[in-house]
Amino acid sequence: MSPNLEQTVAAAKEKLDAHVRDIIQWHFSPETGTPFWIDWAKKADWNPLTDVKGFDDILRFPHFDGDAWLRYLPHEVWIPKAYEGRPFTIFETGGTTGMPKQRIGWDDYKTDYEVFSDTLSNEAFPRGGYWLMVGPTGPRRLRLAIEHLANHRGGACYFVDLDPRWVKKVIKRGDAAEAEAYMGHVIDQALTVLRNRKVSVLFTTPRLLEVLHERISLPDAGIRGVFCGGTTMSPQTVRFLVEEVLENKAHLVPTYGNTLMGLAASRPVSAENGYSVTYHSPQPRAVLRAVDPDNTEKIVDYGEWGRVELTTLTRELFMPRFLERDEAIRREPCDLYPWDGFAEVRPFSRNAAAVVEGVY
Repeated sequence: MSPNLEQTVAAAKEKLDAHVRDIIQWHFSPETGTPFWIDWAKKADWNPLTDVKGFDDILRFPHFDGDAWLRYLPHEVWIPKAYEGRPFTIFETGGTTGMPKQRIGWDDYKTDYEVFSDTLSNEAFPRGGYWLMVGPTGPRRLRLAIEHLANHRGGACYFVDLDPRWVKKVIKRGDAAEAEAYMGHVIDQALTVLRNRKVSVLFTTPRLLEVLHERISLPDAGIRGVFCGGTTMSPQTVRFLVEEVLENKAHLVPTYGNTLMGLAASRPVSAENGYSVTYHSPQPRAVLRAVDPDNTEKIVDYGEWGRVELTTLTRELFMPRFLERDEAIRREPCDLYPWDGFAEVRPFSRNAAAVVEGVY
């Protein structure tokens, strides 16, 4: 690591520690705090308000039990006192089977995507342009977030909805013909928009992007930038998308995000770096760690695989040490993002047999 990068990394760490102290004071103080965390602190044998000095102290918290706490606790326990009386939105994550996890929110999705907007080029994602989102809308944060991103950049967005829960159920029962028919139904709607409206930016999943390519030349249709979400994007997949699907004419921006984190940006991908995708969390608002699955107090060495652990640090949500369903290779900080990166994100290997990615 160069001396300049060392200084930048240290400055980012100081900024994160200050942000952590601010968020802890917000969520645990009687004046602004969140009922869940205030009640939690009463039962703890330590005091977050006085004992948390920086991010390292987040390890004193247990893993956030999203499966239980976000599925079954009443929404009211997550409303910070400072937000009392403000109507909120309800976003769902997961929910392929059983009760989905639900997160309430106010402005986080807007802030997250405005920050992400600063990473996009005006050439590939022109201001004032029209966007098309082909992906899950419904109760998901993604629909409002993508529209806000387009609006924030002076444009507007068309939508083609899909239901990933239905696709996963169809795939699980082995009905490939129905899954293909549903995908064709989604693609037909996207093609109708692309052929009749002037769209310059596309958001979709890697799999749907490939299927669109089979029916139309996306650069010839006017697409200049593709914002592509989904977890598993191998270097082989990225190379195919850049060179074959987008014909080296439109710009690909892989992203990794979810309702609980926001959006992780990627380093630029190219042939020079082997089309490997490395993501960096939107620090300090969210922090990722690649942890040893057998000892989650410990992060793995650079270049090693670890399970992804997420800590969300906003005034709307404090969520410490949530173990994601994914694993990734830990990468070194870089000048653009002076904190850890996460490469080759894929479903956590010990759970991989149970994960159906469907249209992703």
